[in-house]
Amino acid sequence: MNAKGQKIISHVYAKKEGYKTVLNWFHNLKLKGLNPRCVTMDGEQGVMRAVREIWPETKIQRCLYHIQSEGMRWLRTYPKTQAGRDLRFLLSTLCSIQTVKERNLFIKRYKQWLNQYFDFVKSLPKNQVAFKDLKRTISLINNALPNMFHYLKDRNIHKTSNALEGFYSRLKSDYRRHRGLTQEHKIKYLSWYCYYKNMAN
Repeated sequence: MNAKGQKIISHVYAKKEGYKTVLNWFHNLKLKGLNPRCVTMDGEQGVMRAVREIWPETKIQRCLYHIQSEGMRWLRTYPKTQAGRDLRFLLSTLCSIQTVKERNLFIKRYKQWLNQYFDFVKSLPKNQVAFKDLKRTISLINNALPNMFHYLKDRNIHKTSNALEGFYSRLKSDYRRHRGLTQEHKIKYLSWYCYYKNMAN
């Protein structure tokens, strides 16, 4: 989807998202002239690998909503530790960041959190739920951090993939109303769905 105008550029019907699914698709789009400056996406490793392989100069903007919701889900609604409660509160501020100053404050507070709680997290029993939740959330933030804030330098870059996710959710809902479709008809349905979506814009 082109974030500006929310037009569907291209689509592919696939049973599973991943490197093999998207590599040839991206390659064909590049041959047709597509050369994005930035791609806003979730953290699916195989798809990010394909983007970097086909468009090595393209920035990847990690979707802040995905980072926030995934991290808060791992930390649970009511974390059992103060470390979890503090990190969950910090994550709750992520999607509201609008300025470089706010970005710097988020990073500063995250580093302060690490300094305060890293030894505590390491001391937790490895089989304890709190340890697993905190470890996964730390890994999520550390891996995403270099690509969280490209949108602050270029207002054409979207910080979330919410527009595309909203479109996809409506598509899935409509698919469920046609459970009897064969795969061939599902593929045709997808093509027509995208066509009429673009016509409506």
